[in-house]
Amino acid sequence: MKYEQLAKDIIQNVGGKENVNSLTHCITRLRFKLKDEGKANTDVLKNMDGVVTVIQSGGQYQVVIGNHVPEVYADVNTVAGLGGDSSAAADTSGEKMSLFSRFIDLISGVFAPILGVLAATGMIKGLTALFVSIGLLTNTSGTYIILNAVGDCLFYFFPVFLGYTAAKKFNMNIFIGMAIGAALVYPTLTAVSAGEPLYTLFAGTPFQSPVHITFLGIPVILMTYSSSVIPIILSAYVGSKIEGFFKRVIPSVVRTFMVPFCTLLITIPLAFLIIGPIATWAGQLVGAGILAVYNLSPIVAGLLLGAFWQVFVIFGLHWGFVPIAINNLTNMGSDPILAGMFGASFAQTGVVLAIMIKAKSKKLKSLSIPAFISGIFGVTEPAIYGITLPRKKPFILSCIGGAVGGAIIGAMGTKAYIIGGLGIFGIPSYIGPDGFNTGFYGAIIGMIVSFILGFVLMFFTKLTDDEPETGKTEPSNTDVLVKQETVFSPMKGEVIALSQVKDEAFSTGALGKGIAIEPIEGKVYSPVNGVLTSLFSSGHAIGITSNNGVDILIHVGQDTVKLKGKYFTPQVKQGDTVKKGDLLMEFDVEAIKAAGYVLTTPVIISNSGNYLDVIETGKKSVGYQEDLLTVVI
Repeated sequence: MKYEQLAKDIIQNVGGKENVNSLTHCITRLRFKLKDEGKANTDVLKNMDGVVTVIQSGGQYQVVIGNHVPEVYADVNTVAGLGGDSSAAADTSGEKMSLFSRFIDLISGVFAPILGVLAATGMIKGLTALFVSIGLLTNTSGTYIILNAVGDCLFYFFPVFLGYTAAKKFNMNIFIGMAIGAALVYPTLTAVSAGEPLYTLFAGTPFQSPVHITFLGIPVILMTYSSSVIPIILSAYVGSKIEGFFKRVIPSVVRTFMVPFCTLLITIPLAFLIIGPIATWAGQLVGAGILAVYNLSPIVAGLLLGAFWQVFVIFGLHWGFVPIAINNLTNMGSDPILAGMFGASFAQTGVVLAIMIKAKSKKLKSLSIPAFISGIFGVTEPAIYGITLPRKKPFILSCIGGAVGGAIIGAMGTKAYIIGGLGIFGIPSYIGPDGFNTGFYGAIIGMIVSFILGFVLMFFTKLTDDEPETGKTEPSNTDVLVKQETVFSPMKGEVIALSQVKDEAFSTGALGKGIAIEPIEGKVYSPVNGVLTSLFSSGHAIGITSNNGVDILIHVGQDTVKLKGKYFTPQVKQGDTVKKGDLLMEFDVEAIKAAGYVLTTPVIISNSGNYLDVIETGKKSVGYQEDLLTVVI
């Protein structure tokens, strides 16, 4: 096994195989469901060779690997004895998860296993549409018919595939789940719905429905379930509960065939009589609602999607958009929502290209090359976690590029007509039924603008954390072994260890390394030469980026944000260039204390993860502009 040792190390540091409820993977991440995340050695994993980073979100413990995650996933399964595709959801009833986290976990668990095939078939369908649009094929040729069948097969029979993955997610017999999905797309029922109806239910309402058949005298509202999402997921969930009941009451000697018999006999009629119609109507309402919001301002919608799509990806929240997009494609034949994010990956890739060109460090260049190539094809996790996010500014610039591209895409009414590939493979997704239209050109323009803007913004921005390797094994006396920056004290007062601050966000180091001061005077001076990058509206906190790229947060007091600016008087504004010793703020010490607030002030290096170390002063008290922290660069 190529990644056997890495697999062993990962399993050991997630708390052992006995701590693993389930494991799936997406394009770049291993997605664990752990019984107790507290048993995982997150810091060890983050610093492990072969691991990009660790993300804890949506009830999942996500170990980011990179493009070769399928091989690592296979070896992890082998080493831990999980049995491939171990998303066969173990009982997680005892887990404490928020409703939103459970929703994200459900969506990712159902869609992640088929995401690769879904993208592949979408790419084939998109390329087929492209060939027709440019005249290489006609829509009556045998070649077109077969290619279209290859591209459409998964989406048309989507309920069957989702029946499989939903059954695994709900800890149900997978073949029962597939059987429910197959019943929903059974051809005979589709043919019946094409004839004259017996009568119509809910006539004159938005839910008007023709009735073609009855079941035990009960009218059946036949819907089109091909390509649908919500009906099969809900039906599988209900079926899992029914199956669980019969497992408990049916004797084991006949359980093998009687449990499926009873489950199917009850679940499938329920799906046609109740679950399917209600789920379909609900999906139509959701799609119409989302589209109504989009129609209020396509530009704003595209801008927000383009700006925050990569943030959604980082936290796994992008899964929440998948069922909406598929629902829109099913009910309306197109989806404008996911179109807004199309430029985001290209903006990220443009930023990485600029870094690759500017970088003096051989290591940074070597990281940038594969990240750039992956980004072209829509896989941006190596770029995000390995290059732009640790440096903060490049990531922000990529979000700006994605926002502008998204706004253009929204303004030009771009819509996706299939769930296609990522990156450049996603281009055919925007070819309409009538060929190239304004929306298609909007996708191309948005993509190009995002890429160019990301590149230009980064090219003219100072690149921090980039030092060229000297190639020397033993430096001479004139070599500088270590670079460092001194952060001077912005206040006068008693020095307190950060671990003694009552706010856990500071005391645990979650916001970065640093120190705290108990001030005796109500003044804050600049600790470095740099730029005031943030000034909270409440006046209680200031962020400064030094000329060397060190990010410093000065947070005056605990919970003082609740004062809403009372007793604080800023002397500067956000964006100002400041010099060491410039007065930044004044505050009323006695009034704040009288209001019941503690004035202990953390001074944090918020990007301390970028540096070798942050060394605190050994003094018990400091005056203005005395050495406070030394950042080892």
